Amino acid sequence: MSLVIVFTDRFADHDTPPGHPERPERAHVMARVAARWQASGGEVVAPREATREQLRRVHDADYIQRIAETTGQAIALDQDTYTSPDTFEIALLAAGAVIDGVERVMTNGGSALALVRPPGHHAERGRAMGFCFFNNVAVGAAHARALGASRVAIVDYDVHHGNGTQHAFESDPSMLYVSVHQSQFYPGTGAADEIGTGEGEGFTVNVPLDMGAVDEDYQLVFAEVIVPALQRFKPDLLMVSAGFDAHERDPLAGMRLTTEAFGAMTLELRRVADQCCEGRMVLVSEGGYDLRALEASLNGVVDALAAPRADPRWPASGIASNRGRRAVDEARRARL
Repeated sequence: MSLVIVFTDRFADHDTPPGHPERPERAHVMARVAARWQASGGEVVAPREATREQLRRVHDADYIQRIAETTGQAIALDQDTYTSPDTFEIALLAAGAVIDGVERVMTNGGSALALVRPPGHHAERGRAMGFCFFNNVAVGAAHARALGASRVAIVDYDVHHGNGTQHAFESDPSMLYVSVHQSQFYPGTGAADEIGTGEGEGFTVNVPLDMGAVDEDYQLVFAEVIVPALQRFKPDLLMVSAGFDAHERDPLAGMRLTTEAFGAMTLELRRVADQCCEGRMVLVSEGGYDLRALEASLNGVVDALAAPRADPRWPASGIASNRGRRAVDEARRARL
């Protein structure tokens, strides 16, 4: 399967205070993943900056200007989200990387992986939060619609709910947003009964899992909720907010996914993309704050995208858990 990675070393130039989990070393991990792919003969390309017009499909113009005005400054926008002198430029490159991936996949088929920081899925129309400034995946999805995609699906398996992405599209029936995340966790959104509004009702699917969920819980959620929702929707493009903070090693959350589970999730989604949209997929990095787990999981995703066939092989944790069954039942009740 054709895969392009979109990455630049500039992603290390967004700086954060000492001890902050979303630190420049995450970009160094991404650089090693991209170099590994390039050494194997794979394609790695540098992104262009997103334009303000492209950002305005998702963000308010005055908000974009406020972030632009932080250039050259280190400012705390909230207790978690900090600018550094280069942050505005780097955030433009992060959103632009997803746009580049979308354009390549919509034109040539195959898949793209945008290895970016800062992450994006918490960014609201007019508010930075949760380490995020511009909503990278939402900007990319809106760009896909502008290029002619009739239906775009976004699957978000970051351990935190993507509030900004949901709110960007919750009234739009041409956009399907599906999130599996840790229940009652930051940012406090993503309950199962949040299913969209107005004409978009039914096109938001939230599957909150109790803390401590394991590989088998996620496997059940994919089999009984996520994959069927995608198959019903039949997207022209499948996008993924690929966060790795549900990993058992991650310091910020309480899930117990193994490294191998991220490859399995990728293969599940790739199989749906093969069925529904000629394999067109764009994946966007979000969270993941244990550097060793992040690197191993990203390499697993790359290997899954590059594999000759989409043949998911879920690992067995050997840990008994009914969290997945409870989450599936709750998601189904919300849609009755």
